[in-house]
Amino acid sequence: MPETDPDLGARLVRHHTIYSCVMGSRAFGLATDGSDTDRRGVFLAPTPLFWGFDKPPSHVEGPAEEQFSWELERFCELALRANPNILECLHSPLVEQVDATGRELLALREAFLSRHTHETFARYALSQRKKLEADVRAHGAPRWKHAMHLLRLLTSCRDLLRTGSLTIDVGDRRESLLAVKRGEVPWPEVESRMTRLAAETDEAALHTSLPAEPDRRRVEDFLIRARHASALQAHPDDEVVQGVVRGRGVGQP
Repeated sequence: MPETDPDLGARLVRHHTIYSCVMGSRAFGLATDGSDTDRRGVFLAPTPLFWGFDKPPSHVEGPAEEQFSWELERFCELALRANPNILECLHSPLVEQVDATGRELLALREAFLSRHTHETFARYALSQRKKLEADVRAHGAPRWKHAMHLLRLLTSCRDLLRTGSLTIDVGDRRESLLAVKRGEVPWPEVESRMTRLAAETDEAALHTSLPAEPDRRRVEDFLIRARHASALQAHPDDEVVQGVVRGRGVGQP
């Protein structure tokens, strides 16, 4: 498609989404009356769109408010790197849309999990904690909502390393976490919880049953099959490319 097509991303999300879910506080079981509805999704760009110089986007913001989607290959790359946001997206309990390809992606959840989650979750948690500590130094208090989510993330990582499963909903920890969000828990106590959870996470990493590496070959096999199946289909976004392919073979004048 030409680079000047401003609607391609929106069309890809509308017509080629294979999986979409709700994330954020609603997926975590921490929603309140004022919570937004954050939607995340994965789309499979028609394979012929990759054959020209102008490639389809690797991600799309929108078209709806609070909506963000990744192209399947980019999503898999990030998941194989144990990106916390991507892995949580794969495990959302609030699935809004899924087709046959999306169900195959969900069936690969465990293939993305590895001991790398300890490093990526912990690194992200450390960066967020430094920001909270900077807020305390500058303003006398942290951003309490961010403090709540950091506690949630640390707990999620610890339990993932202990059990081999990533659980998104906080369950019976909801009220204690919302108390942090409301600023009802003193910062020193919140800091103490963070330190304890970080130590428990490090300990869990020493005994985890998660494999050292994700199953990259299994994920790549899925991606290739999805690309191949897409190449054999007719799509409204690749009529020009398909016409060229049908009319001329490689090497023909």
